[in-house]
Amino acid sequence: MKYYIIAGEASGDLHGSNLMKGLYEEDPEAVIRFWGGDLMNGVCRERQHCHEGGGGLVRHYRDGAIMGFWEVLTHAGKLLGNVAFCKKDILGWKPDAVILIDYPGFNFKIAEFAHKHGIRTFYYIAPKVWASREGRIRKLKEYVDKLYIVFPFEIPYFKSKGVDATYLGNPLVDSISSSRAMNESRKEFLERNGLEDKPVIALLAGSRKGEISTMMPVLTRFAAKMQAIGKYKDYQFIVAGAPARSMDDYAGYIAEADTKYGKTGIKVLFGETLSVIRHAEAAVVNSGTASLETVLLGTPQVVGYICNKLTYLIAKHIVKIRYISLGNLVVDRLAFRELIQNDCNADNLVAEVRKLIEDRQYREKMLEEYEEIRKALGGRGSSRAVAASMYKELAGK
Repeated sequence: MKYYIIAGEASGDLHGSNLMKGLYEEDPEAVIRFWGGDLMNGVCRERQHCHEGGGGLVRHYRDGAIMGFWEVLTHAGKLLGNVAFCKKDILGWKPDAVILIDYPGFNFKIAEFAHKHGIRTFYYIAPKVWASREGRIRKLKEYVDKLYIVFPFEIPYFKSKGVDATYLGNPLVDSISSSRAMNESRKEFLERNGLEDKPVIALLAGSRKGEISTMMPVLTRFAAKMQAIGKYKDYQFIVAGAPARSMDDYAGYIAEADTKYGKTGIKVLFGETLSVIRHAEAAVVNSGTASLETVLLGTPQVVGYICNKLTYLIAKHIVKIRYISLGNLVVDRLAFRELIQNDCNADNLVAEVRKLIEDRQYREKMLEEYEEIRKALGGRGSSRAVAASMYKELAGK
């Protein structure tokens, strides 16, 4: 079978890479052409015949990852150009199925196009219509042949809307359990990265350039304030560099902080996100997939999120959910704190991180909540199960 996969951001690249592994295992003749990132491309390169028959990477997600109403509006020309290119590419290659991974602004346009041209369309990781833009449910019903969801709370929601959705577990469970981070010692992590044997606080500023530009000034000020407290002066503050980003995306903010507050000693590590989180005493995490990864890795966290003011004002009127973090949504309560917009400032982060580290009862309660989230997500094997289901759908088995 020929599969055309579209993942538009870092989390989609992760889930897409695991799905590709499953497709190659279930369908030995699989040829996969895709929009994604380094992880999906890495899976492809492991296959001896990956590029035969037109398989391989079409475009990297870093060329189009945009989030937020204002941001999408200001980049509309580029997005439309990518959509037009993608449609042409699909028609030219003639896949047996188009597989869309989240990224709804782009992928709904492709779903409609594929449907009109008689191409089977699978949507993997449902767009968050339960949070906003519920009108998109009509498009799911009309343009998508099969919807695969990854959160248990989505089961009753989609059923109530008349959408036939399939839940086969959450792919992050596989990703985390098999990761290097969960199968190495702290000593190995420190030695590999030339770090001292001192406590670590993980800083995750998001994967998009816009997120980094809003979070890094807050995170650097937070680190400086923490270091000014005697017991934290020797802590290591490590930014987990996002995939497809470079040191240029972080260096300016760190240099500015060093000038303002004195040497902060903030380090940036690339390709080590899960290990940075796993071996940290606590983590400050930009909302998104990383917050759920932090739950599965077992590190106490606080979520911080800042977006464009116009985007925030619009979101306040259309977003229907009480929480922005996936882990909190799974248990429908605040398992860990969320600091949004003006509340996401250095002083609040200092107070919360100190509580995570110094208040043993508070810390243990959060870890108990983590265990409930893990149980709700289910066990391993999700990606392979989804791949098997897709293959059976296409093969008529």
